[in-house]
Amino acid sequence: MTINVKVKTKARENKIKKISANEYSIKTTAVPEKGKANKAIIKILAEELGVAKSRMRIVNGEKSRNKVMEIV
Repeated sequence: MTINVKVKTKARENKIKKISANEYSIKTTAVPEKGKANKAIIKILAEELGVAKSRMRIVNGEKSRNKVMEIV
């Protein structure tokens, strides 16, 4: 299953908003340095979907605001 994610870093709080069945908007307090924001996004999305973090991975957009995530 693939999920499209639009990311906003350095936000005031961690928030997730479901836009459609496979599209989310995530705000995170993490900074986009050394993969910190990517790790935070994986954690937030995994908690929202009720899956383990180890089952989530970034397929496309590792250094972009628009990411494609996959649940393995």
